[in-house]
Amino acid sequence: MSAHCMLTGAQPGFGNRISHSHRRTSRRFDPNIQSKRYWLPSEGRYVRLRLSTKGIKTVDTIGIEAAVARIRARGVRI
Repeated sequence: MSAHCMLTGAQPGFGNRISHSHRRTSRRFDPNIQSKRYWLPSEGRYVRLRLSTKGIKTVDTIGIEAAVARIRARGVRI
């Protein structure tokens, strides 16, 4: 799977590694993606989400029901 958050949509950023001699090579900044399991009371089942740490904090703030509604509004199947 690609390194992106299902809730916030965070994706890898790209840039350059710069050595001591100032040569530049490509690098990738991956978001901190974690796989987390939540109980979804409305459906009576667990859902496993791939979220960034910012996405996990967002779920803690708005609740799992609202978070799943946002994810489904983005067109992601859960």
